[in-house]
Amino acid sequence: MGFLSLLIVASMPVLQLLFVGSLGAFLASGYSNTFTPSARRDMNKIVFVLFTPALMFASLAKAVTLEELISWWFMPFNIGITFFIGATLGWIVVKILRPPSHLEGLIVANCSAGNLGNLMLIIVPALCNDEGSPFSSQGTCRVHGTSYVSLSMALGGIFIWTHSYSLMKRDCITYEKLQKERLPELIISENLPVDNLEDQSENCVKSGEDSNCGEDQLLPLTKSTDESTEQIIMEPLLSSGKLNKSLPLCNKIMETIHNLAKELMEPPTIAAILGFIVGALPWVKSLIVGGSAPFRVILDSLELLGGGTLPCSTIILGGNLIGGLKKSKVKPSIIIAIALVRYVALPVSGIAVVKGATALGFLPQDPLFSFVLLTQFSLPSAVSIGIMAQLFGVGQEESSVIFLWIYLIAALALTIWSTVFMYILSQ
Repeated sequence: MGFLSLLIVASMPVLQLLFVGSLGAFLASGYSNTFTPSARRDMNKIVFVLFTPALMFASLAKAVTLEELISWWFMPFNIGITFFIGATLGWIVVKILRPPSHLEGLIVANCSAGNLGNLMLIIVPALCNDEGSPFSSQGTCRVHGTSYVSLSMALGGIFIWTHSYSLMKRDCITYEKLQKERLPELIISENLPVDNLEDQSENCVKSGEDSNCGEDQLLPLTKSTDESTEQIIMEPLLSSGKLNKSLPLCNKIMETIHNLAKELMEPPTIAAILGFIVGALPWVKSLIVGGSAPFRVILDSLELLGGGTLPCSTIILGGNLIGGLKKSKVKPSIIIAIALVRYVALPVSGIAVVKGATALGFLPQDPLFSFVLLTQFSLPSAVSIGIMAQLFGVGQEESSVIFLWIYLIAALALTIWSTVFMYILSQ
C-alpha cells in the first residue's frame, strides 16, 4: 500500500469530522445564528442520554460473541494502558504548564482518551479493501476488523464515560469552588446581591444532564488563582470523588467505590454493559440480531439512533469553536504538549506494549488485531470530551480549539504511524 493511498485512507475520516464541524461553526456564527448556546446544550443532552447509548449497545450486541471476548482479552488491558500512560503524561503537562485550575481535567482527558471507534470504523475496513494492504489477503479481514473496532469502541466508551467523565465533572466542581471563593470580593467591588450569586454556585452536577455550573451561568474567572486551587488536580486514574487527606484510608476507598458506581450508572456505560451481556449470550442475541430474529426491529432502531452520535457531537464542537476562537484560555504550549503526548509519546509506548505482549504470547495470531491495538495508541482525542464539556458547561470553547488543532495534525500523524505499524507487522 503506497504512501499516497495510505494518506488518503488516513485523512478522509479526519477531513469528514473537520467538514461537519465547520458546518456547526457556520450555524453558530453571526451569519446564520441558528445554533444558539441553548440549542447546543439541548442537543448535547440528547446525544448523551440517547444517541451514544444506542450506538454502543448496537455495536456490541451485533459484533461481539463470548468466544471472541475470551480470545481478545488483552484489548481492555491495552486500552487501560493507553489511558494510564496518557493520563500520567497529561498530569505532568498540567504541573509544568500550570493552566487555569478549572481546565486541568480537560487537558488530562485530552491526553488520555482517544477516538477509539469512529476513525477506525473507516480506516480499518479501507485497509482491508486495499490490494496493497498486508491484511487484504485475509478473506475475513473486514468481518474481523469490524468486530475489533466495535469492541474497541465499546471498551473505550466505558473508560471515557468513567475516567474522563469524572475528570470533566471535577473541573465543574473546581470552577464552582473558585466562584464561591470570589463571592465576597465581587459583592464589595461590584455591589452584587448576595442571594443571586449564591444561587448561581450552590449546586454543581450530580449528573451531566443537570449541569448548571457552567461558564455561561457563572461569573468569569480572573487570570490569577490561589495556590490552594492548584491542588484540586487528581492522581491520573482516580475515577472520581473529592480528595480529603483527613479521612481514614478505608473511608477513602469506600468513597471512591461509591463514586465509581455512580459513574457506571450513566446511560452510555449502562448501554455498553447491556451490549456485552447480549453479545455474550447466544440465545438472547438471536432474539434481536440477524435477519430472522423476531425482535430485530429493536436493533435496527438503535442502529438508526446511534448513527446520529458522531454528526451531532461534531456539529456541537464546531458551534462551540466560534466562541472558543474569541475567548479561549488555551495557550499554544498546551496544544503542542497534548499533540506531543498523543502523536509521539503514546505511539512509541504502544509499539513497546504490543511487541512485549506478542513476545509473551498474549495476542491471537492475527496481524490485524495487533494493528488495531497499535492504532489505539496513535488516535486523536475523543470527540466525547466535547460532549462532556458541553454537559458540564466548563471548557466548551477550549475543548473546541483543542479539537480543531489536534484533528488538523491527525491526518499526517495517522498516516505516518499507520505506515510504521504495518511495516513492523510485516516483518
